Amino acid sequence: MRRREFITLVGGTVAAWPLAATAQTPERVRLIGMLAGINDPDIKAFQQELEKRGWSEGRNIHIESRYAPAGTQAQALAKELVAMQPEVIFAVSRPITTALQKETHTIPMVFTYVIDPVGAGFIASFTHPGGNLTGLIAYEPSTVGKWLEMLKEVAPQTVRVAILGNPKTAVYFDYLLGAAQAVAPTLGIEATPSHIENDAADIERAIAAIAGVPNASMVVLPDSTTTINHDLIISLAARDRLPAVYCFKFIVQAGGLMSYGIVGADYYRQAAFYVDRILRGAQPAELPVQTPTKYETALNLKAAKALGLTVSPGLLVAADEVIE
Repeated sequence: MRRREFITLVGGTVAAWPLAATAQTPERVRLIGMLAGINDPDIKAFQQELEKRGWSEGRNIHIESRYAPAGTQAQALAKELVAMQPEVIFAVSRPITTALQKETHTIPMVFTYVIDPVGAGFIASFTHPGGNLTGLIAYEPSTVGKWLEMLKEVAPQTVRVAILGNPKTAVYFDYLLGAAQAVAPTLGIEATPSHIENDAADIERAIAAIAGVPNASMVVLPDSTTTINHDLIISLAARDRLPAVYCFKFIVQAGGLMSYGIVGADYYRQAAFYVDRILRGAQPAELPVQTPTKYETALNLKAAKALGLTVSPGLLVAADEVIE
């Protein structure tokens, strides 16, 4: 055999070794558990961001998903996920994080849509979580002030704002109510609680009571009860000509007056960053809890007109989406 042919043959064989080795040793598939209240369309951004960071479903990760609407069966599903021993769990909402925390204090967990994680006992502090949990909070006390400011701007006659929510599902109700009551006097208004149950008749009773007070408006808190019943709340607010601010843009798209809240897809992408770090060896205790990086404002001018409200130019300019 000629020398050049020999070198070519050996070189080709060496070049083929990595391919053969790759074929013989496929990547280890890492198990991620996910428990959420609803199958939020924006949650696809979580998996998309993981793919950008090198994690692909079926190749080197598998996401085992479970859903517990309005917290139903959350504990049973949490137990089921923990029994699978995933390398990290993605928890969507405070009640679900609570359910998972009861099942494990060792499996790393990334939470989202959590309000007041220190008060909930999930972490020791924002900068040093100190256990197996870290993640992103959904709303800060300052967000409540923004909701009140928006109501006062769109309905200047407002002197009383009802904070509407179900304390059983919005377990942070008193935390946000306290934030509202702290800032309300600076705006010349009074913030009062309005508790509801996950029941249409009870929601109608509560909203009728709010509307029965002159110059009243309403903040609809983010929780599974208000989300599931958002169509009913929108229709009752319209019927009773009650200005209301919501936390999610999709509620405004469905007919609600206005909203100020996190950008869902961006929020899930932030969560994917934490999961990526943990899969690469970081410990939750080392990853500070963060706030959302983006918020958005949505306005429904049709709803405003039906309520006899005039949206100020400033609010229009600040809006990320205006529905005409």
